[in-house]
Amino acid sequence: MRIASRVSELSLHGCYLDMMNPFPTGTMVLVKIAAGDAFFEAKAEIIYSQPNMGAGVKFLQVEADSQAVLERWLDGAEKENQRQSG
Repeated sequence: MRIASRVSELSLHGCYLDMMNPFPTGTMVLVKIAAGDAFFEAKAEIIYSQPNMGAGVKFLQVEADSQAVLERWLDGAEKENQRQSG
């Protein structure tokens, strides 16, 4: 089953998925995130679920190429945040 969702609170260890009907806690999922030409994929677990809001996801298995993309995104976000606050 494929479900499109907005991603927020992205970190090295997981993220939050905004969705109206989130999966129950403990559900194993495959998270795929694309931004521009970059792509991230991880096997993950729903660690908490909020009906009509979304779900917290913990990354369990991330391949090296996806890890590099994630680190690049987070580094870019941190630099942007520093630029805006400084």
